[in-house]
Amino acid sequence: MNVLLYLLVVVIWGTTWIAIFLQQGPVPAPVSIFWRFAVASVTLLVVLGLMGRLRRLALRDHLFCMIQGCCVFCFNFWCFYTAAAWINTGLESVIFSMAVLFNAINSFIFFRQQPPARFWLAALLGLIGIVTLFWDDLQASGMSRELLMGVGLSALGTYGFSLGNMLSLRHQRRGLETLTTNSWAMLYGTLVMGAIALVRGDSFMPQWTVSYLGALLYLALFGSVIAFGAYFTLVGRIGPANAAYSTLLFPLVALTISTFYEGYVWHANAVFGLALILVGNLVMFAKPETWFRRRALSKTTA
Repeated sequence: MNVLLYLLVVVIWGTTWIAIFLQQGPVPAPVSIFWRFAVASVTLLVVLGLMGRLRRLALRDHLFCMIQGCCVFCFNFWCFYTAAAWINTGLESVIFSMAVLFNAINSFIFFRQQPPARFWLAALLGLIGIVTLFWDDLQASGMSRELLMGVGLSALGTYGFSLGNMLSLRHQRRGLETLTTNSWAMLYGTLVMGAIALVRGDSFMPQWTVSYLGALLYLALFGSVIAFGAYFTLVGRIGPANAAYSTLLFPLVALTISTFYEGYVWHANAVFGLALILVGNLVMFAKPETWFRRRALSKTTA
């Protein structure tokens, strides 16, 4: 079951970045985000209601769902959608892979789960990898404000996603059903995003094109309903750090698609930087003590 959930997350979220790119245009980011999660949350609530699987939540749990909605289904996506206007969406997915490290930090802050010593090596490799990956863009743009804003917003959005992981784990530790908490969190995130769009004076009219509406439905049904449900189920089953391991494969899928649709060019430093990030994240999950134990056992049995 875990393998199926893992594959669903990797394949779907590895392709949602290009769908975000297809929504770039005249429609303001808050409006696109509003419609995405409006469709997703209403779909989830109706389906769960008809199936009798929508559970009651205490007022305190609703409050935490609202906070989760702001972290995972609202402000973080505002960061991602805004950053997509300044940097390649494939590169956004690379920064998103740092959720592995953010989850390790937040697990310590909120649940006192001490990160292993290898965390610091992984963090160093990841940071060096990101600088290396963006080195050509940094040089070409002369450290432009737009590029730095794109990188910064992507990192901020990833940290918001990580905070949502912690809230999902909190829900599941209290015995709350993932689909129920996801539904309410999405609805609350939608309402907050809608309020922001109203305050900004944005028009709620979507773009009536096949590419925009197709991307909207894909992001709402597959990227939100299915993938988030699968991911937060993994968080409960194997923990936030291990669940975030799935983000390691997002850049490979997203950058491959970006190469064909956005014209992303693979410079040598980009390949090296991506390799450093992946190795850094892999270090987080390497268990040398297990390897040595198995080696010792094999020698003993031999």
